[in-house]
Order: sequence, then C-alpha cells, then structure tokens
Amino acid sequence: MKRRVVVTGMGAVTPIGNNVEEFWNSIKDGKVGIGEITKFDTTDYKVKIAAEVKDFNVADYMDFKAAKRMEPFSQYAVAAAVQAMNQSGIDMEQEDPYRVGVIIGSGIGGLGCMEREHSKLLEKGPSRISPLMVPMMITNMAAGNVAIHLGCKGKCTNVVTACATGTHSIGDAFRAIQYGDADVILAGGTESSITPVGVAGFSSLTALTTAEDPKRASIPFDKDRSGFVIGEGAGVVVLEELEHAKKRGAKILAELVGYGATCDAYHITSPAEDGSGAAKAMTLAMEDAGVSPEDIDYINAHGTSTHHNDLFETRAIRLALGEAADKVKINSTKSMIGHLLGAAGGVEFITCVKTIEEGFIHQTVGTVETDPECDLDYVIGAPVQQEVCYALTNSLGFGGHNATLLVKKYED
Repeated sequence: MKRRVVVTGMGAVTPIGNNVEEFWNSIKDGKVGIGEITKFDTTDYKVKIAAEVKDFNVADYMDFKAAKRMEPFSQYAVAAAVQAMNQSGIDMEQEDPYRVGVIIGSGIGGLGCMEREHSKLLEKGPSRISPLMVPMMITNMAAGNVAIHLGCKGKCTNVVTACATGTHSIGDAFRAIQYGDADVILAGGTESSITPVGVAGFSSLTALTTAEDPKRASIPFDKDRSGFVIGEGAGVVVLEELEHAKKRGAKILAELVGYGATCDAYHITSPAEDGSGAAKAMTLAMEDAGVSPEDIDYINAHGTSTHHNDLFETRAIRLALGEAADKVKINSTKSMIGHLLGAAGGVEFITCVKTIEEGFIHQTVGTVETDPECDLDYVIGAPVQQEVCYALTNSLGFGGHNATLLVKKYED
C-alpha cells in the first residue's frame, strides 16, 4: 500500500515577496516583479530586465559566518525551508532525524561564485582561488545546507533537470514518503543565476525576451510573446506522511496525489512539437491519483512566454485532457515572477496549494491577446474565484524533461 502524502508547511523567496503570505498577496494583486537588472551593468547586453529578489535579509535566517559560506541560491533555500518548517510546526527534537529528509534542487547552482573565482584565476593566478569555491558552487549544497541548518539526517539528495528541477524534487520526495523511505521531506527548488554569464548565455540562445516594458515582457500565450524573463528565488514545502501529520495534530494544507515524469527524447531545448511527452506526464499523474481529465479544475502551466513552450504545452494539455481541456482554467505564474528556472516548480506548487485553499485562480498578467494557436482558457484580464479540488502543475526542462504534480484539496 502506498502511503498518503500531505503538505504541512510552505516557504518562498520570490521577486514579489520573501515569504508565502507576501508572495500570495502580491499574486492576488497582480503585482509584476520584473524590472531593470541591478546586479550588474547591462550596457552591452540586449537583455535589460529580470525578476530579481528584493529586500532579502539573510540575517533573518542565519548568522554572518554561515551566510558568507553560502551563495544566494543556498541562502534562499535555507530561508524558504525555515519558513516551511516553522509553518509545519515540526519539532526536530521530537522526531527521529533519520526519518526527516531534504530533496531540494537547483538547475545551475552557484554561477556567480564560478564567475568571480574564474576572474581571480585569470587576474591573480590559481593560488588566489577561494577554498570554499567548490562547496559554494555545486548544486547539491542547497539541500546540504538546509539539512545542516535544520538537523535533517534522512534521505538528502538534489535533482537537476533544468527548469523541471523543483517539480521533480517534490515528485521524488512524494515517492520516497509513499514507499516508506522517510516520514517528512523538505522539497522544492532554488535558483540565483541573474549573473553576467547567466544572462548572456540564455540571451545568446535567444531564449530571453529583449522587451523592456516589465508589464509586457513575460506574457505567456500572448501573440506578441518573445521569450522568457529570467528570475530567481526559492520554493520549499514540507511533505509529510498523513498519519505522521495527524498524530502530531498538524494543520494539513493539501494532499499530493499524483506525479508523472517523462522525457521527450527529442531536442536539447525544444519540447516535442506535438506535446506528447508533456501530455504523458500529465496522464501519468492523473493515473497515479486515479482521477480522470474531467476532474481537473485548474492547471498551473509551465507557460514560459517562449513561442515553442506555450504552443507545444497547449497541444500537450489538449492531448492529455481531450474535450475536458476546454473547461479547465489555466494560468502562468511566470507572468508575474518571470522564470525562476530550477525554483519555478517549487514556487508554482505553492501557488497550486494556495489556489486550492482560497479558490482564487490568478490571471495570466500582461497577456492581452492570445496566439490563435493557443486556444485554451488562460484566465486573461481578471482572476477567477471558484472552488478548486484538483490542480495540475507542469514543469518542462531543457533536455526534454517533463514533470507534472497533481495536488488535491485535503479530505480526511
């Protein structure tokens, strides 16, 4: 028997709020967290805007010495994990630490650290490289630092599947709890790659928009969309085995009931044109949960605002849901926060839980006129208030990685 898995805590660091309450209030207000890049001089760059985290105070979560040994992607992960643990009410002194795990991924890791140290290497020689470069740079250090900070001694891994990282991390944590590897896992994604090389690399790939109006830059499914806006942040949730949560009297926010993961095996950056890979991930998640397409109320789309993603994801939704696709509400949180890369899935999962809790489906902000081939209900112009029982969330990563999670309103 697979064990039931519930959500008991959530934490977020985003371009529109550095905790879940701030983030969700900004979502409801339709706030756009995109603006001019402040982290470096963009004079020679075609891309001038990004969705940066603002007013983040690392001292709220750790001391100066610990912070100095972490790159921002690790700091964001620790902050989000602390928030999630605090909301969950878990007391590690009352837990078997070997039954509490961490699965938090980052698509890129400490790119800023790599850039700084490479400059030192060229300018001052190899002897000047920081001894902490490697542990600050490598992607698994987000999970490692969270485990150290909170005393979690159970399964501790990280998934790296580009933009599907956060969703795969939560999916793997879901499976680990279902089959008894752990009772509690902190899961999600984190990223901080708004750096000279990061922006230049995605720009050279022609993946980023060169639009300079923040309100019309990240416009998923719009006929004028021209690429994604790079963002940063972290989204971490506490997943817990149901009986474990009930035994300690936890407040249960939602239940995770399905997970699907596939690969397009098609192209290094483009999704399969017919949407078959992403469609199969959605189908697998629904089959895992034992629900039909008609049961799905809402989809938080990957919705990057690139031509290929939005068109092929639309095809995928039609393929997976059939006639039911015309009745489901779909939106893209990236319209407000840009694309958080490895952190996107974690933050968008949190959006699904809040949508279920409050029956509030946010609009796809900034999108005005949809592409004729993007012909579904993307919640354009105004949010929708309706009950949501089942929500799907999709993440699609370079390399053909597809991941879908199915979240359900909790019922005893």
